Amino acid sequence: METVRRLRAMASLCRQSAAYHPDNSWKLLAEAEYWEHLAGAAVIAHFQDCTSVNDQTRQQSTAKATRRDARLLPIA
Repeated sequence: METVRRLRAMASLCRQSAAYHPDNSWKLLAEAEYWEHLAGAAVIAHFQDCTSVNDQTRQQSTAKATRRDARLLPIA
């Protein structure tokens, strides 16, 4: 999440620079939008990583519980 903070800080700097340099504002605002786009992509990637780790952990614990329960079943 540190990456997202830095990317958004870059976008903020671009917007501030656009306010002080109106002749280049179109370019600076476009660059700010680019940094915000990267920040959004980083947030999505972070949460996808988190959910995939949680899914793997959940699957592993379910598999262990199934094996443990199978050992407790009586043999017919």
